[in-house]
Amino acid sequence: MVIGGLHKNSLIDYPGKISCVVFLSGCNFHCPYCHNPGLAMGKPDQIIPETRLFEFLEKRRSFLDGVVITGGEPTLSPELAGLCERIHSLGYSIKLDTNGSRPEILNALIELSLVDYIAMDIKTEPSGYTPDLTTACGAEPILDSIDLLKKAPLPYEFRTTCVSPFINETIIRNIGRTIKGAATWALQPYEAATVLNIDFFNASDPAITRRQLNEYQLIASAYVDNCIVR
Repeated sequence: MVIGGLHKNSLIDYPGKISCVVFLSGCNFHCPYCHNPGLAMGKPDQIIPETRLFEFLEKRRSFLDGVVITGGEPTLSPELAGLCERIHSLGYSIKLDTNGSRPEILNALIELSLVDYIAMDIKTEPSGYTPDLTTACGAEPILDSIDLLKKAPLPYEFRTTCVSPFINETIIRNIGRTIKGAATWALQPYEAATVLNIDFFNASDPAITRRQLNEYQLIASAYVDNCIVR
């Protein structure tokens, strides 16, 4: 396990909790708009020793409520369950961010009560993941993870970064049909910063306007209990 970053406090990453954010290095996706390219490629700008992380968590127990484990893609790490166990032993609640490509890992974490909240990214309609977002998995594991979370006995959300050409009105409707009945769907804008492959967007502007985002929210709200724009 390579810890490639630590954001020491956040009021927005874990709904209803003051949290820190732990970034695990490595990802099985290559989303062109990824804003953590170093982590995605397994080349983080820094490496934080596990001992340092837990020294920090020990000191902040009276201030922080939860820990967000994100990436990269955390479910790639064989040490993830042990990390969750140790964080739980300090009294923290855990939110896991995932791309949903490894439903068997998510199922094990849920069955062992090692996570308390899961946020799963839905990049586009599941049939459109390959080859531009990943070659590591097709639609089936994404659909399995969606189904798993909808039945899970813990809070969860689906979230979509709205970036062209992966998202448009038709795709929003198709995703909505796929996750119909879900508790929460969060839509968030693409941020034009350092990304994994800016050349992918040479022929078109990836940004989606706030007006379009609000229109997508109206469409999405018909399919889920709660659709929010971040």
